[in-house]
Amino acid sequence: MFKRVFLVILDSVGLRASDDAALFGDEGASTLGHIYETTGIRLPNLESLGLGKLLGLNTEVNKKAAYAEMVPESAGKDTIAGHWEMMGINIEEPLPTYPNGFPADLINKFESKIGRGILGNKPASGTVIIKELGEEHLKTGKPIVYTSADSVMQIAAHEEIIPVNELYKMCEIARELLTGKHTVGRVIARPFIGENSNFTRTKNRKDYALSPPKATVLDKLVKENIGVYAIGKIEDIFAGKGISFSVHTADNNDGMKQILKVANEEMKQGFLFANLVDFDSKYGHRRDVKGYANALIEFDAWLPKFIKQLDNDDLLLITADHGNDPTYKGTDHTRENTPLLVYGVPIQQNMGRVHFADVGATIMKNFNLDPIKGEPLPIFKESM
Repeated sequence: MFKRVFLVILDSVGLRASDDAALFGDEGASTLGHIYETTGIRLPNLESLGLGKLLGLNTEVNKKAAYAEMVPESAGKDTIAGHWEMMGINIEEPLPTYPNGFPADLINKFESKIGRGILGNKPASGTVIIKELGEEHLKTGKPIVYTSADSVMQIAAHEEIIPVNELYKMCEIARELLTGKHTVGRVIARPFIGENSNFTRTKNRKDYALSPPKATVLDKLVKENIGVYAIGKIEDIFAGKGISFSVHTADNNDGMKQILKVANEEMKQGFLFANLVDFDSKYGHRRDVKGYANALIEFDAWLPKFIKQLDNDDLLLITADHGNDPTYKGTDHTRENTPLLVYGVPIQQNMGRVHFADVGATIMKNFNLDPIKGEPLPIFKESM
C-alpha cells in the first residue's frame, strides 16, 4: 500500500485518436503525435516514464516506471466526462450542446433573472469573442454569453463593468436554469480586464459543474477519512464533493508550484488530484502548436523536481482527460486515448491498453477499498 497517491491531469494531452473517434468527427487526431511531428519536440523525462514507448520512439524506460494507453468509454470528450470516468462514473448519454446558441426561451429567462440583456449567444473561442464584443459590453453592460462544442455555457464580463461576485451570481442563476434537457456539464464565469479591445482574461475564472449523480472515488475516500487534496479546477469539476483540501490555481506554473507545496507541507497521507489546464485552455483551443509544445517542455523540466521529493511509499500517475489536437480542424476537444505514465514500484512496465476507470480502481485498491468501476492496474507488488 502506498501512503500517498498523486494523480496529475495534463488537460487535453491526448495520445492518438480513439477507436470510436469517427463518431465524434475526430478521426486521425493525435495531440502528442502531431505536436512531436510538427515541432520536433522531445520530452526526455516523460519519455523515460514510458511516453517514448507509447509514441513508438526508441527510448529507455525508468526501472520504477510503467505505462499504458488509456481508453475512454464515456459518451463525451470533455473535462467532466474524462475526470468523472477516472473516478468511477461513466456518462452514458451525451450532455447537451448548442452549436446554434442557446434557445430563445432559455435566454429570455436568464435575462429576466439577471435584469439585463446579453451579447453573443453562439459558439466561440473565449479570447476571440471578448475581442469581438468587448467594446459593446463596455458600452451596454451586457454580459457576453457563449458556448463551444462542449456542454458548457460561458459568461464573460469585464471586472470593472460587472464585478466578479456579481458575475458569479449570474453563473449561479444560469446553473439553476440549466436543468432537464438543458442540463449542461458546466457553467463557467470568465472575467476579463483591459481596454481598447486589448482584453485579457483574469485568474478569477470559476466553474459551476454538474454535480456527480452518485458517489465517486473521492467521496469514498473522504468517507473513510482518507484526505483528498484538489489542485486547480478539480473542486469545480466535482461540484465540491469528496474534497478535503482545495487550492485553485492561476496557470500551469502555479499548479506545479501548488502540487509541490501541498505535497511538502500539507499532505502526510491520502490522494492528491491535480489538473494543469493551460494545455487545453491556452493552447489547444487556440490551435497554438508552439505554445502547446512549450508548455509540455516546461512541465517536463519541472517533473524531476517533483519525482526527487517522492518517497518509496508514494505513487505518481500522470495522464489526460481527453485530447485537443492543436493541428486539427476546428477549435474544440478531440476524442483520443490518453497516455498513462506511472512512477512507483512496477512489476509490469508495459500495461498495454487500460480504461479510464482503472485509475480510480487502482486508487481504491491502494487504500483497501472496493473499486467502484474498472480493474486495478497490473503494476504493483502483491503487498499493495
